[in-house]
Amino acid sequence: MPKLDKQDQRIATIFETEDVPDVSTATLQRYRAYLQQHLEFPCQLTGIEDFDWEEYYVIVPGSKAEHERLRKTRPSCMDTYDLLSFDDDVDPDSGLLVHVRRVSDKKTFLLPLADLEATKKKTKNYQLLDDYAVWFVNWR
Repeated sequence: MPKLDKQDQRIATIFETEDVPDVSTATLQRYRAYLQQHLEFPCQLTGIEDFDWEEYYVIVPGSKAEHERLRKTRPSCMDTYDLLSFDDDVDPDSGLLVHVRRVSDKKTFLLPLADLEATKKKTKNYQLLDDYAVWFVNWR
């Protein structure tokens, strides 16, 4: 059995196992409970990378003007959000969903947590959310 790196060890500890488990409804529920207990509030988030709808506009041929117009009603990876709460549902395809409020205009959205990161890099929240995103992307 290969030795786990530090990040994998942190993730395995959440599940009280020696190996990192695959993403499933049960493991997502366990991870959600862990994050609800350990995240510190207030917690501000931003996108890790372009949200799915934005890729067309960020990478040619999309129009920058059209992207800016759509950003008024849609969440963007460039926005900053306040984490409000976790959704009750979990789905192995989309992972944990969170209710967020955009700081600039107070609009609320339901977004996949794996698409978000804490705005403050050297914090406990940043590491907790990064570990979750890595686990969700690599073990499903």
